[in-house]
Amino acid sequence: MSKRQQSKYKICRRLGVNLWGRPKSPTNRRDYGPGQHGQRRRKPSDFGVQLAAKQRLRGYYGNITEKQFRRYYKAAGDRKGDTGENLIGLLERRLDAVVYRMKFVPTVFAARQFVSHGHVLVNGRRVTIPSYLVKDEDRIAIRDRSKQLPLVLEAVDSPERDVPDYLEADHDRMEGRFIRAPKLVDVPYPVQMEPNLVIEYYSR
Repeated sequence: MSKRQQSKYKICRRLGVNLWGRPKSPTNRRDYGPGQHGQRRRKPSDFGVQLAAKQRLRGYYGNITEKQFRRYYKAAGDRKGDTGENLIGLLERRLDAVVYRMKFVPTVFAARQFVSHGHVLVNGRRVTIPSYLVKDEDRIAIRDRSKQLPLVLEAVDSPERDVPDYLEADHDRMEGRFIRAPKLVDVPYPVQMEPNLVIEYYSR
């Protein structure tokens, strides 16, 4: 179980969106910000729009640190092609994101903890770094002793999500394959992500 079971929903309230598309999100009942003045709505500035886009994308992947997120932006800019698409591709290569996408765990926070505790193998070797970047054709598997954990069985049986096309997952054998880095349109975000605004935010 993720230790952020409660506080992760504060991220949704703060951003005003159901960031992970979960049925228990408080934004399903209160789609305004927390606090006494949360219901006041003002037209955001260009900076505010860019900041919100950045916070949504950063929060979606387990609320990774600003320092780490900025490194992804710089790495995306150093690669050929569209920087926004490169950024999405890098974030989706994170091992915790891959484990979450393959439906081996119910949340991205649980995925981070799951990887850190040594339950995941990459090409037969145990990897305990959630930010490890998976390569094309890498094989990801759950360790034998971890395959019957309630957390895993619950996630596999959940109808909430489907495994996207850029991954393969065999839930009988509890293993999968990373086929390719996705484009923005390939990623099943529950809310609209705008990496172009994130790039504008850091390019100021």
